[in-house]
Amino acid sequence: MENTTEIWTFVLGAYGNIGELKYLYFSITLLWYLSICTANTILIVVIYVDRKLHEPMYILLCNLSVNEIVGSTSLYPLLLSQMFLDTHEVTLPWCFFQMCCIYTSASVEFCSLAAMAYDRHVSICYPLSYNVIMNTGRVVMIIVVIWMYSIFSFLFSFSFIIRLKFCGRIIDKVFCDHHLVIKLACSVSTSSDISDLIFAFVTIVIPFSLISISYMKILAVCLSTSQENKQKAINTCTPQIVSVSNLFIGCIFHFVDSRFKVAQVPGKLRIIFSVYLLVCQPVVTPFMYGFKLPKIRQSCKRFLVHRKQLLF
Repeated sequence: MENTTEIWTFVLGAYGNIGELKYLYFSITLLWYLSICTANTILIVVIYVDRKLHEPMYILLCNLSVNEIVGSTSLYPLLLSQMFLDTHEVTLPWCFFQMCCIYTSASVEFCSLAAMAYDRHVSICYPLSYNVIMNTGRVVMIIVVIWMYSIFSFLFSFSFIIRLKFCGRIIDKVFCDHHLVIKLACSVSTSSDISDLIFAFVTIVIPFSLISISYMKILAVCLSTSQENKQKAINTCTPQIVSVSNLFIGCIFHFVDSRFKVAQVPGKLRIIFSVYLLVCQPVVTPFMYGFKLPKIRQSCKRFLVHRKQLLF
């Protein structure tokens, strides 16, 4: 007989008993979170302050960094607080709120990279029309559409989850996983499973297809141009290709960990896989773009030198 008692709390079961190591894990996690926030904030401030960087590619990059902070903040504060708790419980409303933030952030990440790939496609394939096609107003509109698209995509899927009654309480992760929460329902409807697949399609498949099309067109142009232009295109696109590849690897880890029980994989390694995107991607963005793009690197140097002069 099914347990029909209304459940208002979930247990994040992947923490386990870490004993005295919780102080070490807490310190490392806190340092990592502060590093993510600091690196992305510096990138945002540098782009905002330096008028030379008020170009479509850097405005889109600024939006990406804002999203890295949002996505990280949806995970790390709860993660840090749970390290010192014995029960590892999270209330139903907070779990839903965390899911909304994490999965909306993931969708914004993919869509932002798709927009940046399109920007590079226009810049390389249609250089003479670039300023007309990618003007400031259009870039702002693209950013607004990205956020609205991501928010409403998740809300559509969430509208099926919020109706569910839950009989299970244990989520075998360190955060509220969309698919695992659905599996805890007393009776999982077909519409809930379909909404989960639709969300994955609009969040991952559509943006990834747009990214692939943009880079295939860029590759076609690069193969037919001079060596100098080819090298310039490669240098410009490399950070984005690294970000997309890292994001794709993280999605594979997340998908496999959520939907399959891999007995051969140790528990701690599974935890790392499950949070790979929220741990690695926010660091990849500022450091890859900060060190790979000359304009960002030069602006960071000018910004830091200016701050030192003000201090002394």
